[in-house]
Amino acid sequence: MNNQLPQQPEAKTWSQRFERALHPAIEEFNASIGFDIELIEYDLNGSGAHAKMLARTGIISAAEKSQLLAGLEQIRSEYRQGKFQPGIDAEDVHLAVERRLTEIAGDVGKKLHTARSRNDQVGTDTRLYLRDQIEQIRTQLRQFQEVLLDLAEVHVETLIPGYTHLQRAQPLSLAHHLMAYFEMAQRDWERLGDVWKRVNISPLGCGALAGTTFPIDRQYTAEELGFASVYGNSLDGVSDRDFAVEFCCSASLIMVHLSRLSEEIILWASREFGFVTLSDRCATGSSIMPQKKNPDVPELVRGKTGRVFGHLQALLVLMKGLPMAYNKDLQEDKEALFDSVKTLKACLQAMTILLREGIEFRTERLEKAVASDFSNATDVADYLAARGVPFREAYNLVGKAVKTSLAAGKLLPDLSLEEWKALHPAFESDIYQAIAPRQVVAARNSYGGTGFEQVRKAIQAGRDRLATVSGG
Repeated sequence: MNNQLPQQPEAKTWSQRFERALHPAIEEFNASIGFDIELIEYDLNGSGAHAKMLARTGIISAAEKSQLLAGLEQIRSEYRQGKFQPGIDAEDVHLAVERRLTEIAGDVGKKLHTARSRNDQVGTDTRLYLRDQIEQIRTQLRQFQEVLLDLAEVHVETLIPGYTHLQRAQPLSLAHHLMAYFEMAQRDWERLGDVWKRVNISPLGCGALAGTTFPIDRQYTAEELGFASVYGNSLDGVSDRDFAVEFCCSASLIMVHLSRLSEEIILWASREFGFVTLSDRCATGSSIMPQKKNPDVPELVRGKTGRVFGHLQALLVLMKGLPMAYNKDLQEDKEALFDSVKTLKACLQAMTILLREGIEFRTERLEKAVASDFSNATDVADYLAARGVPFREAYNLVGKAVKTSLAAGKLLPDLSLEEWKALHPAFESDIYQAIAPRQVVAARNSYGGTGFEQVRKAIQAGRDRLATVSGG
């Protein structure tokens, strides 16, 4: 075996069909090695399974298989040690590996590409990569959910104003608010699990587009690589990128949820809201205004959301006009996919850290906030409705009370019992207890509501979900 790494690659032509090598600028334009080197470990895994299958079916000998496997592992070792760093002359990771394997194993290395094409090879590598990444992201989502549960458990009886149209609506348990994001993350976790099923299908053996004349065993390579099944149509196998689009769609929805939470944290951290303070570990200062503490983490997450959206749009446009089967356009899927994965993982990590140690809720400020508005108005209408007054009539009466209170510079708890009775004789002294913020929250004890009892049940249900393999 030749253990020396190549010093000066030779200019190549594709086959005897070509007389001249690529123009240097076109060679650089055509190359994907600068980014698809990300797939090298997966390419080595897929190549190893293919070599085993070739020997199993008698296409190559057992000795040749051993040489190929040893060569592939040498390349893996060289790459991990930083010794294997192919340039653009290799064009892509697949040719780079094949070239180095041939240098190591001689002519036996040239046999590895028997019964496969770069078309099914890259499809296999990309699926192996994305399958691993989805598993890692789902683990991150679980960690994000755990932090939300921990925060929620602390703040079951902390009150926070609830908003619709960014206007004060009804008071909530802060835990209930946080658990809304837990539910979003649960859907994200489940959605990625569904995508994983469609990623976990092997295109290896589809060849360039039409299969192969060799007696290959596609089920064997699928099992070796942990795929659940194989593509039933070779054209579809090499040209399908639905799984990448689906992933980017799911990634975009995760970013939507992270961005919504980011926006709320940014608002809450402002002086105008003042609901949270940011720790020094997760905030930055201004270059000229020494008093500032900026919410850079949620701002960056909010900004990076558009980046992931852009990759989804790019993939959709990439695919919409492609005829069967493989086209070079599909080289463009990788940078979009790789960057979506990296961006999403970074944002999930940053937001998990931010929630764990980057923000502190100002509970006294929150208590004052829910006691200084008309968000208990619905409870006044409910009070009357429970005493036989038609709700729409009660609704109009309370609207009148709010108008009168605003004109007088009062809040609803400031009205005297005489003023309440003047509004409607059904009012009694217990109206004050009914519209106290803590009672307003506690009373909403319907399933899925913000009542403290319901929120505690929701937190326990969340714990139970995370404790099961399926996520419940």
